[in-house]
Amino acid sequence: MPATLSFLGAAGEVTGSCFLIDTGAIRFLIDCGMFQGGREAEHKNRASFGFDARDIAFVLLSHAHIDHSGLLPRLCAQGFKGPVYATGATVDLCEVMLPDSAFIQEREAQQHALERRRARGKASYERAPLYTVAQAQACLKLMRRVEYDVEIEPHPGIRARLRHAGHILGSAIVEVRLPGKAGHRLVFSGDLGQPGHPIVQDAAEVREADTLLVESTYGNRCHKSMAETLDELTAAIKTTLEHKRGNVIIPAFAVGRTQDIVFLLAELWRSGRLPALDIYVDSPMALAATTVTMRHAQLFDEQARATLRWLSEDHPGFRVHFVQEVEDSIALNARREGAIIISASGMCDAGRIKHHLRHNLPRPECAVIIVGFQAAGSLGRRLVDRASAVRIFGEPVPVRSDIYTIGGLSAHADQAALLGWLQAFRRGPKQVYLVHGEIAAAEALRREIAERLGWQPRIARKDDGIRLA
Repeated sequence: MPATLSFLGAAGEVTGSCFLIDTGAIRFLIDCGMFQGGREAEHKNRASFGFDARDIAFVLLSHAHIDHSGLLPRLCAQGFKGPVYATGATVDLCEVMLPDSAFIQEREAQQHALERRRARGKASYERAPLYTVAQAQACLKLMRRVEYDVEIEPHPGIRARLRHAGHILGSAIVEVRLPGKAGHRLVFSGDLGQPGHPIVQDAAEVREADTLLVESTYGNRCHKSMAETLDELTAAIKTTLEHKRGNVIIPAFAVGRTQDIVFLLAELWRSGRLPALDIYVDSPMALAATTVTMRHAQLFDEQARATLRWLSEDHPGFRVHFVQEVEDSIALNARREGAIIISASGMCDAGRIKHHLRHNLPRPECAVIIVGFQAAGSLGRRLVDRASAVRIFGEPVPVRSDIYTIGGLSAHADQAALLGWLQAFRRGPKQVYLVHGEIAAAEALRREIAERLGWQPRIARKDDGIRLA
């Protein structure tokens, strides 16, 4: 009986990465991520996995971002007992991110109950959190550290290897060799980074695969060069701080994006391109993630190591403040000018960023700089799409500030980089499926791959299954 692969998420959309492989003898997962953005995300996250969690032998985790790791505690709570294999940096980041995600789930469940009581006098039902902090902590005990490029045997007859993906610290391309005489080789690109991306090394080249799953987040566009991107960033900040005398708000994922932005701002200031900077990183998780990042400096590229050494020194005119206390975060909303506020969440749907947007979006002298992918349905996507007003905490907020979308700062490879990575294969895989992308992006990449490489990729559809023959 041939092995099969089922697409349980990140198929026709960007979030919810989860792939089930059934060899006939065992079942295992690559990723177990949370759906994010849009009204359907909550329903999808609470829906049945479509399999018995107790039957899953192990999980291979590509990286720590919640849309790849965020349902692992729910999987464990439903009976999964096997190991979760990931790079050491990914394990360390998950130790920060999964309990934080659980805390948010618990808080939102409490808020939901409170709102029901206010509306009806009593709660008609209590909505349980997706998972609890205790369940997240229990899940972390199942995680196993794997070195890059070292082959492991997570189950007799199955071999796996994690390669640099160049996306965030610890991110990996997942290679799996299935049992059998032919040894079918399955490769999942994970989230591939743009070459030359700050801090992390570029993605490793992969030479062969029988079945390839490749991300397509930016499959329909090319980013500007890093030089052009830094010109854009510099102009946006100087215009806002020096000429309009307002604040700069940067929604950023606490893991990866925040650290990249701080490093880039440091390099721009060092080169004399920016004035004195007063930077506030308003995310408790970002501080924890930054601490983890610094512990893994051996994974940095050489330029990032040099910047890290510089950041360890004191430099008047370049100040970075990590905001922890709620009171200090609230106090930032009284700042009328001169502040760069980097805050989570990256898609603007939760966390402290919503407060900063509420106070700064109505002000024409301020700017919001979008530096990462914004999923359909998210508040960040509405800002990118130039909404004249948005709702925050149930109230309308006019959008009068400047909105800059700087795609070149994305941690995802663009169309040209994806095609460049694919060209390293010695021959076309037998099967190629495009995942982790909205339909328009995946379709554009599908056409380019067919035209330039002569392959015949397909767009993955949720809940479809394929044979790994």
